[in-house]
Amino acid sequence: MNEHIREEIFKGVNLHTIIVDKFKTNLIKFNFQRPLIQGESTLNGLLPMVLHRGTENLQTSKMLSKELEYLYGAYLNSNVVKKGERHIVDFTLGVADLNFVEDRNLLNESLKLMNDVINKPYKENGLFKKEYLQQEKSNLEKRIKARVNDKNRYAVERCIEEMCSEENFALYEQGRLEDLPNINENNLFNYYKQFINNSPVDIMVVGNLNHADIKKVILDQFEFNSGEKIKIPREKIDFIPKQIKKVRESMDISQGKLTMGFRNNIPYEDPSYPALMVYVNLLGGGAHSKLFLKVREERSLCYYIYSKMDKFKSIMLVSCGIEVDKYDETVEVIMQQLEEIKKGNISNEEMENTKKAMINSVNEMGDNASAMADFYYGQVITKQYYSPSQLIDQIQNVKKEEIVAVAEKMMLDTIYFLNNQQM
Repeated sequence: MNEHIREEIFKGVNLHTIIVDKFKTNLIKFNFQRPLIQGESTLNGLLPMVLHRGTENLQTSKMLSKELEYLYGAYLNSNVVKKGERHIVDFTLGVADLNFVEDRNLLNESLKLMNDVINKPYKENGLFKKEYLQQEKSNLEKRIKARVNDKNRYAVERCIEEMCSEENFALYEQGRLEDLPNINENNLFNYYKQFINNSPVDIMVVGNLNHADIKKVILDQFEFNSGEKIKIPREKIDFIPKQIKKVRESMDISQGKLTMGFRNNIPYEDPSYPALMVYVNLLGGGAHSKLFLKVREERSLCYYIYSKMDKFKSIMLVSCGIEVDKYDETVEVIMQQLEEIKKGNISNEEMENTKKAMINSVNEMGDNASAMADFYYGQVITKQYYSPSQLIDQIQNVKKEEIVAVAEKMMLDTIYFLNNQQM
């Protein structure tokens, strides 16, 4: 069992160490938490891109890259994700385990560089460099527009946007194109100061590092702001669809993309949540699932099919690639599988294969430091702390009748279909 230690090391800054000695690289993630709201989403998408362009001492991306090479090939990157209606900007540092290098100052120097990227950005006239900002606005514009290139993911995101059109969860995590023209070096820098000053921060450390040691290095090398941290409200999950929303979108594609969104109103702290996890995997979690076997293998209605759950927003999505003329039949067969589970038509073999697949996924997580950091950070948000072995126990203890009870709460909300037929 991995040891997970949590401690508030500064006002609004919590350090989480997951001690494991199987990796040659230590992973350190600084997660800045913001509300997922229209006025901030694009700023959050753009800000880390600008910060990576240079620091007070290393004024170009090229200089930053050379410094990372000097630090035994350390890497420093950032990402923007949404977890429910929380917008997370994370900065990730990967640095060699000190047991494999001779430089005893490597960790200190690497964290100092991370501090400089976040807290000491390169400025001109007290603001972000205009040239850097314009270039990164262009890059973000291309990134947002490029999401349509992955039609599978695009269809899922569009289903969420339609399903949650009156909720902040509909916002795309990278931001909105219409916001970019109004962002300049002045208002972005003002937002940056607010971001640094009042964002709650959780530092996830995965690797062969003693908690007290990494705490000392972080406090020595990193500058934290004592400003009052914002409180981020819990997302609303109680929602009863008044009618099924049906949306069709046309695009030049060879394969239709069908996504169905379901509400269940089961919060992550509910005792039935483990049963919900098993339900989603039993329905469409892999080659063992009802959707794969019935819709793809037996009826040959789709090229791929799966179901997935958003833990924080409590919605389930079923997604598949189909021939356009198979739309009605596919929707019908998918709904039949939901009914089968609701009726309790679940074999012992299906239960066993579903749980085995889920447990394998939990165990495989231990081979990926980033997956482990994300697993424990999810617990930070939910304030529910458990080890991978405890999660496995929860999965194993789920009973058929608990899955049936969950199935009865599933409500179809939205059907989104991306096809090649002009409307």
